[in-house]
Amino acid sequence: MALIVQKFGGTSVGNPERIRNVAARIQRACEDGHQIVVVVSAMSGVTDGLIKLAREVNPSPDVREMDVLLATGEQTTIALTAMALHALGQKAVSLTGAQAGIVTDGVHTKAKIANITPKRTRELLADGNVVIVAGFQGADAEGAITTLGRGGSDLTAIALAAALKADLCEIYTDVDGVYTADPRLVKAACKLNEISYDEMLELASLGAKVMQSRSVEFAKKFKVPFSVRSSMNDNPGTLVKEETRKMEDVMIRGISVDKNQAKINIAKAPDRPGIAARLFKPLADAHINVDMIVQNASTEGFTDVSFTVAKDDLTRARKVIEPIAKELGAGTVADFEKIAKLSVVGIGMRSHSGVAADLFETLAANKVNIQMISTSEIKISVIIDAADADRAMNAVHAKFRLGCP
Repeated sequence: MALIVQKFGGTSVGNPERIRNVAARIQRACEDGHQIVVVVSAMSGVTDGLIKLAREVNPSPDVREMDVLLATGEQTTIALTAMALHALGQKAVSLTGAQAGIVTDGVHTKAKIANITPKRTRELLADGNVVIVAGFQGADAEGAITTLGRGGSDLTAIALAAALKADLCEIYTDVDGVYTADPRLVKAACKLNEISYDEMLELASLGAKVMQSRSVEFAKKFKVPFSVRSSMNDNPGTLVKEETRKMEDVMIRGISVDKNQAKINIAKAPDRPGIAARLFKPLADAHINVDMIVQNASTEGFTDVSFTVAKDDLTRARKVIEPIAKELGAGTVADFEKIAKLSVVGIGMRSHSGVAADLFETLAANKVNIQMISTSEIKISVIIDAADADRAMNAVHAKFRLGCP
């Protein structure tokens, strides 16, 4: 008998029929003798609908109340999933994040898990129940409801698997696994049988929508192997696990494009010690993640500084940066939303040369201009025009021969 944590995304539980299908899948696992903990997201479209509803009431809703509102999406799904299992004769109990012992910090809408006490979950499992936990949420030390940010249900599942010392964690979604590129954008994309934590982490943080990056980081830290597979069929998925020497034989594992990017440019910032800290610390204090940063060569004591943030953070980032730029005597602050980040990822890049040259030559041959460049040991990212993103992705995918044989 194995203890398995299964997570089902919003599409997988998008309507009553799909919830019944999920319940049937869970029951089959129970009939095989396994103990099952299920984590579910809100039904597809529900979270967006709640956000829209909130903004119709108040264009700038309080973040604490937003967490109270958004948490109801997952709570609806856990109850419906439990009801579907009851209809099949299977014992099941639904728990909110707080009831499942998930304690977070107090940062509303982007909380981090501080601790999980799974005592209640273990008791219910021992009594023969399927335990269904609301993803995406927890409670802070004072008992206030918090949410973990978009994709937080993945994090809930991985964290519960670590806390329960589960034998397996399965992330069910609407795709068959992790592909070399988004198959909706690249028809030749091929499903991967396995991928390392580092590669999956890079792809997730660079815009691949299969997994939430914090959940992959958590899995790597606590060595929780997990599979990504479809809830619509029984096909084997992609196993995400620790790196092996064999994996380095593959130079490029995957390509991603992130269109949820915006660029801010500060013209003629003073070029002297402390300016970068003065610009970027307030952004960190506002919990705004800065991705790529480029500073041009100094000219007569001034330099242009450009950086990227998520589109959702652009308005807040400008509000933070503009008064600081004015105080420093910098020039204009401009933003650009029609950009995309194209990235190639692979641990094989550590031992293979020429990846950057091939990438840049391919983009040049397809008349795609590069605005910014960022590299790490296993990835290269470039900022390009959003209008060129899909074409560039297909060209680079073909260049590195990532299609199925």
